[in-house]
Amino acid sequence: MTDIAREKPEIDFPEGSAPESLEITDLIVGEGPEAAAGSTVNVHYVGVEFDTGEEFDSSWSRDESINFPLGSLIRGWQEGIPGMKVGGRRKLVVPPAQAYGQAGSGHPLSGKTLIFVIDLLGVS
Repeated sequence: MTDIAREKPEIDFPEGSAPESLEITDLIVGEGPEAAAGSTVNVHYVGVEFDTGEEFDSSWSRDESINFPLGSLIRGWQEGIPGMKVGGRRKLVVPPAQAYGQAGSGHPLSGKTLIFVIDLLGVS
C-alpha cells in the first residue's frame, strides 16, 4: 500500500443539471499499480449528494481507509475505478442507475445522483 499524505478533499457544489451517465474526472493521476475490474482496492473517499451538496459518507471522517473488492461496490465504482493508478485522486459523478437505483428502491440514497472523490491507496 502506498502512503499518500493528503487531506480530505472539498467537493465544490456542482453547476447545472445532474448527468445521465457516469462522469469520471482524474484530479490527480497516480503513478502506482493500476486497478483492474477484479481488484480489491484500498481507498479514502468522500461522498456528497449532487442536488444538495450534503456529505453522506466519508472514510476521512472515520480517519481510516477502506478495503473493498470492486465487485461488491455500486456499479459507478465498478466502472469508474478500473484504470485508476495508486496515488491517484478521481472524481466520479454517479447517476442513480449506477448508484443505489431509482427512487423507492429501498436505500436512503436511491433516486439520487452522487459525487465521490476517491484516493486510491492500494490494489490487490
